[in-house]
Formats: sequence, structure tokens, C-alpha cells
Amino acid sequence: MGGGNQEAVKQLQSLMENVDEQLKNTFQVWLLICLILGVGNESVIFSEIFPFLVQNMHQGYPAETLIRFLKARDWHVAKAHKMLSDCLNWRVENEIDKVLTKPIPSDLYRAIRDSQLIGMSGYSKEVAGCIDIGSVIGVGATRSARPPKISHQCFIRMGLPVIAVGVGLSTYDKASDKYYIQSHIQINEYRDRVILPTATRKHERYIGTCVKVLDMTGLKFSALNQLRLLTAISTIDDLNYPEKTDTYYIVNAPYVFSACWKPLLQERTRRKIQVLQGCGKEELLKVMDYASLPHFCRKEDSKSSKHNASGNNENCFSFNHVFHQQLYNHIKHQAIIMESISPIRQGSFYVDIPEPDPDDAKIAKTIETEFHKLENQKNGFTNSRNGVTVNGHRNTSY
Repeated sequence: MGGGNQEAVKQLQSLMENVDEQLKNTFQVWLLICLILGVGNESVIFSEIFPFLVQNMHQGYPAETLIRFLKARDWHVAKAHKMLSDCLNWRVENEIDKVLTKPIPSDLYRAIRDSQLIGMSGYSKEVAGCIDIGSVIGVGATRSARPPKISHQCFIRMGLPVIAVGVGLSTYDKASDKYYIQSHIQINEYRDRVILPTATRKHERYIGTCVKVLDMTGLKFSALNQLRLLTAISTIDDLNYPEKTDTYYIVNAPYVFSACWKPLLQERTRRKIQVLQGCGKEELLKVMDYASLPHFCRKEDSKSSKHNASGNNENCFSFNHVFHQQLYNHIKHQAIIMESISPIRQGSFYVDIPEPDPDDAKIAKTIETEFHKLENQKNGFTNSRNGVTVNGHRNTSY
């Protein structure tokens, strides 16, 4: 980190020392839980942690947290300060520190896992060098054309969690939006409070990010139906969990993906994306061991996020997978602890969706426009045997 960046961190740290007293109360909630669990005495805890940041956010690494928010605002101190202050206020107002004490009913949680496909398949291995990535087939290109191989220089550190997301086959139709948002935030918080700190201790160095493998199998024009929910989730991540992903690996990308993926992501995120050919197995094995490959990347002919039975323990999206079992058991355990302090109503959680940045407010409209363009193109070349209009000519031939 250069001298200018170090100075930016110091400036932001100084600004955060004057944080509103209400935000400090969030820290006191964490302190109470620590004392109940016997983590340590009050003086030790206060001496080891910055008083102006919530422990649940920085996990003992406040400087790294400041850097994340500075990166998200291109090292502009004032903008990073506002972003971080807004984030802390959002956490206080929505009681985010308590979200891991609010279990979703098990039947509903299982239904969410079947329709919001996300999980953790393992950890990365250290790699420095080139991997081959393929360009997505663009609009107007033939689907049979094989995209050229492109060599990409990359460096991945050992021990980063591998998060798998079934983008194309997630239907979000088994529960209300608030439960999908609650589940998403719980996974974020579990990653930041449990998974990453555990990896940090294991490797004896700070690990604060992950790699994501996004399966685009099944991505269709109907994805537009979930656009509002997906935009809400994306906004929550952008504003409150910035710079948590090192690299996004895109696999099984269909034709429609080429027109919609760039508008969905900010420029700094687009630079982290690598689109792999097919299921990406060979290239991903340079980044992780076979055991850490998401199930949809293990075979060339298994191009489906729902490959294998939904109850298969190797399917990291499944409620039965070890990741989700540990996550759900952790939430239930934390709920029992908090229940001894004050009664908690199961599943009672509602989050205000932060307003996106003005520059990002156009995202949803841009994607909707591009989807409609592609849908119109697709309809313009549909089967003409039923007398539909094709390129302005009515064809009734059989």
C-alpha cells in the first residue's frame, strides 16, 4: 500500500473516531455476548478493539475494514467516510448484529435453499500464473462458435473460501422477499464472523475475502421477474459488504449472459470477472483442489446447478450440505444464548433496503432494456410455421 493510501486510511480512521454514540451501542451488544460466552473480561476486550467500529464488522482488523471502504470509493476519504457511516447506521437500525440469532423456520429455510442457490464448496489453493479464460459469445455470433482462449494473469492466495452461486437456476419463488434477504445477510455475516476469522487463524495471516464461482446454467429472459429482489440484494452487498470478493469465475455462460452481465456490476467489480469455457473444471483446478470444486464444475456433462439429487451432500446448495448445516446450527445456538437474555421471535427480521448510489440507480433499467432487446430479437427469429411475422414478412409455409 502506497504512502498516499496509508494517509487516506489515517484520515478515515480519524474521522471515524467521532462516530455517533448510537453506533457505539452496537459494539456494547457484542461485548455483552462475549462476556456471557466467557470470551474474556471487559478490560481485555476494550484494549484490543477499536472503540469506533463494530467487532462483528472488522473481526479485530479495523485497518483492513477501512481499506475495503476506501477501495470501494476509489480512495476518496470523504466518500468512504459517508459510506462507512451509512453502513454502521444501517447495521444499527436493522439490528444486523443480531441477525445470526434469528433462525428461519427449518421447513422454510429448506425451501429457500432449494430456490436461492448459494453455498460454500471449500477453499482456494495458492496460485500465481496464467489461466485460460474464454470470451462470452456476443449478440449476433453463432452459438456453435467456440470462443477463443484468452490467457489471464492471476494470483490467488491459499485459504480463501470458495462461494458457489447458482445464478441461472435460482427461482426465488418459495418464500417472501424478506426471507431471501434475511438468508443472504445471514450467509454474509456467517462468512465474516465465522468462516473468514477461522481461515485467518488457520493460516496465521489475515484472510478477509473469498472467490466466487457463478453458474449461469438456465439463465433465461424470465430472470427479469426477479430483477427487483436481485437488485436489492446487490445494493445491500455493494453498500455494506464492499470488496469481499477477490475474483468472480463465470461458468456455463449462455448466449443471453453476454448482454446483461456488464450493466449489472460496477466497473471495479467487472475487472475481477473471469468467464471460463464450459463448466470451467480444468481452469478452476489451478485455483482449488478437486474436493473444493462446486458440484456443477466436476463434469463437463453436468451443466446444471441442480446436478445430483437435491439432498446429495456434495451439492453445496443443499440444506443437507455441511456448510448449511453448520450455518443453521450456529444460528440456532446463538438464538438459544440470546433467548436467555430476552425472548426472540423465530423468523422475525426485516431489513430496510439502502438506496443505491445515483450512478447505480440506472442498473435495473439498463438490464431490463437489454433483456427486452434480446427477447425481441429472439421472437423475431422464432419458428415461422404458425404464420408468425419474421423480419417483417408473414410466412405461412409448412
